[in-house]
Amino acid sequence: MENEEYSKELNVAVRVVHMACSLCEKVQKQLISTNSDQVKSKDDHSLVTVADWSVQATVSWMLSKALGSQISIVAEEDTQTLSSPESSSVLAKVVSAVNGCLAEAPRFGLQGPDNALSASQVLDAISRCNSLGGPTGQHWVLDPVDGTLGFVRGDQYAVALAMIDGGEVIIGVLGCPNYPVKDDGLKQYGQQKVSLSNKSSGEVGCVMYTRKGSRKAWMQPLIHYDQRLEWPNSAKPVQVSSISNPALATFCEPVEKTNSDHSFAAGVACNVGLRKKPLRVYSMVKYAAIARGEAEIYMRFARSGYKEKIWDHAAGVLLVLEAGGVVTDAGGRPLDFSKGIYLEGLDRGIIACSGLQLHEKLIGAVYASWESSNL
Repeated sequence: MENEEYSKELNVAVRVVHMACSLCEKVQKQLISTNSDQVKSKDDHSLVTVADWSVQATVSWMLSKALGSQISIVAEEDTQTLSSPESSSVLAKVVSAVNGCLAEAPRFGLQGPDNALSASQVLDAISRCNSLGGPTGQHWVLDPVDGTLGFVRGDQYAVALAMIDGGEVIIGVLGCPNYPVKDDGLKQYGQQKVSLSNKSSGEVGCVMYTRKGSRKAWMQPLIHYDQRLEWPNSAKPVQVSSISNPALATFCEPVEKTNSDHSFAAGVACNVGLRKKPLRVYSMVKYAAIARGEAEIYMRFARSGYKEKIWDHAAGVLLVLEAGGVVTDAGGRPLDFSKGIYLEGLDRGIIACSGLQLHEKLIGAVYASWESSNL
């Protein structure tokens, strides 16, 4: 991919996500061992951690350094809570985590700052991610810790970075620090916590990436501790499963029931002939599982009033598409990432599949089941 368009952007994005995953692993280890004040409650009562802010600051600073300070970044976190006086201790932890990560930039083939960032510089880096996206120009889209609940529980989570150009997702990079590298790793670990011994042996953690039009997706092991990133030498291509029989298909869905209707998804699964118990997984790791052939289906049906955000899907959707899969809304239409921070016009939900046969059956089952639902 070295001679292709967007090669520089992809190169930087993969390296930055590796950095972000390394930062997350360190914070998660501290979080689980101390269960301290590294977790704060946002206004919407979801969880946010030192890792969310630290990753956003790190990615923002590194992208601006490598690609120019005028780049547009759409990201989930703001600094309202972090800037408050009562969050001073958390801010100090964020500044420390960011500077610790940036100091290791050369290990990932990137150049960090000459001097440590101050608290105000870290807050500025976070605040810089205030773009609203849209149909024109290039916009980087970041979910610093997708699946925060999984993160604080030591389960699955992801660092998701994508680039949209002219309203289309062009680059997708997904870092999955707790996703085992070997086949069937997700089924083996599921929502179980991953031991540090497995991480140190290189069995756990991967980064997946792709570029629009490549018709390929790649996966490489996450580097741990003092290793140096060898990219793209350590990457291997992945592709979706060839299973088309619903009875043999593995079905992923969100763990949380807050914004996704499990009962309707179960009805669709029954109507289409899915027999396996749903694999409930935190974060965009579900997209990764389909892209690398470990699962065949991901269904998500939002409850009334909930609007899907682009940072929760952009990187994962492109991975599935370029690995040979299909992703649409529940009406069979492609997802539209050109309308800003929300997936406007979404028809009922999102369906990702490994192939057209399964996808067509699921779309038919959605239409057959919709009248009896309460969505």
